[in-house]
Amino acid sequence: MGEIVKYIADETDGKPFGSFKYGYDNDPQMRIPYEEQDLPISPKQYAENVKIPQSRDMEALSRQLSAFPPLFHYFLDGSRMVYKVDDIQYDKKVYPLVAGQISVACCERIMKDDGISFGSFQHYEEESYSVLALPNAANSKGIDSSVFFRNLCNKINSSEQAKRKKLHLQKVLVYSSSQQKDSSFDKLATARIQDEMVDCEKKIVAKLVSQHKLTPDHYLIKDGSLQYRTIKTGDFGELKKIRSNYQRVVGVSKMFNPNLMSNSKGQSIAAEIANLPLFHRTPAIMWEPDPAFCEANFAIWYVRIRERDKTATPYSGILKIEKMLMTGDESERGLTTDEVDMITANIINERNPVCYGKDARWANHLYPVYMTECYCKSKFKSEYYFLNIF
Repeated sequence: MGEIVKYIADETDGKPFGSFKYGYDNDPQMRIPYEEQDLPISPKQYAENVKIPQSRDMEALSRQLSAFPPLFHYFLDGSRMVYKVDDIQYDKKVYPLVAGQISVACCERIMKDDGISFGSFQHYEEESYSVLALPNAANSKGIDSSVFFRNLCNKINSSEQAKRKKLHLQKVLVYSSSQQKDSSFDKLATARIQDEMVDCEKKIVAKLVSQHKLTPDHYLIKDGSLQYRTIKTGDFGELKKIRSNYQRVVGVSKMFNPNLMSNSKGQSIAAEIANLPLFHRTPAIMWEPDPAFCEANFAIWYVRIRERDKTATPYSGILKIEKMLMTGDESERGLTTDEVDMITANIINERNPVCYGKDARWANHLYPVYMTECYCKSKFKSEYYFLNIF
């Protein structure tokens, strides 16, 4: 049993078991999807003013726009690693003691003085830290939960054990002690750590907006979906309060479930997506999720950025693009087709160079997003090192 685990058990009146330590991320049963919720997407209507059901060819526009400064200057990616470090008993129940590493990075493209030539690519903002997830049963004294777990975090960081192991926790997160249907305590803890990562992503977007970095000429690509569910924890849990921050943010997903998308007749468009010609995009459709899940409407479309005959699967080389719709006319009627075309053409122009041979997902990667992802993951401590801290 590690010193840190014993210290936590002593401070919370728990009984540790000295269980085997391992990472959850290699366990298929423990995976929580990063990029898309398993919800069917039935469009209410088109999310653009030109309502043509056929795909649109973006090659000519992308070539034309390549002579101008790129639209996207900022790239955001978040990642987390989650680990079982022990089991601990509270009030005759056994709960997992879960630790996590969170890394969120925003990289910036710097242009040369001519405004067109590429200058450098560097990190703009990052958040990398460790967290611990405990059940609320650890607060057996009935103290205010936020106060108790904040004080516990401070105690752990100040302990001699943590100083020897060079451990610094940013937060002690809390998951429910009541086991929910279809959710083990392990998954509840993992979801809590993932919510913290998502909150960190929202914080960086808010900072970019407050510093006036996101403008009509300087957009941000967020790696993955923008379908943030409403959560009760974190500083940015309620999307309706912060969605104005996402006016210049586009979500780009490398992985998606095409069978979740249907047309206005309720028919799957999976085959239509798979058969997209190179540089063609689908029409943008409007999705109105259940407000209990997410408090925003979305424009969603797909584009092929790699040749079908040079990729491994029908969906290799296809990206899912999301734009959150703001309040007012846009939320009701969607985007203009010119804006959808402009976003798509600029995304096509981000496809080269490729990371072929470095990542099995090369066909779906945009290179600046790939570089941001690599930078983000470089901040993690190795699994062997991190587990042995505890």
